[in-house]
Amino acid sequence: MTTTYRGAWKEAEVAEFLQQSSFPIRLASVGADGFPRVVSLWFRHQQDQILCVSHRDSHLIKILSANPRVGFEVAPNEPPYYGVRGQALVSLEPLGDKSTLHELLSRYLGGSDSGLGQWLLDRSDEELLITLKPSRIYSWDYRERMAEAV
Repeated sequence: MTTTYRGAWKEAEVAEFLQQSSFPIRLASVGADGFPRVVSLWFRHQQDQILCVSHRDSHLIKILSANPRVGFEVAPNEPPYYGVRGQALVSLEPLGDKSTLHELLSRYLGGSDSGLGQWLLDRSDEELLITLKPSRIYSWDYRERMAEAV
């Protein structure tokens, strides 16, 4: 699947932003009742894919198993506003080795030494790898314009 890029940044700038960002990804999916759900997840960007992890029994995994189409956004909550959003298809598979989980713990917790880090590692065999394959990515960057307005 080819990804279409639009907006303020070129493909390489989007990749750099996703690799450097420690904002969680907001993942939007539609439940069986037809209502949208938005879930924030830790993520990492790897070779044009976005990787997340969730427990195999989570509501999110149930929703994604039924409908692999998602919307997503990675952006700060506070101004100035910038980031990426898009659409993707999701695939689910057992986590396997713990390298993705270790990278997420390092990125968002600074390592796996905390109680939360150890708890997540202890149940890693119950986690699934969520792989987003974006079809469309839109970037925006209002930092310069918003700085001028202040």
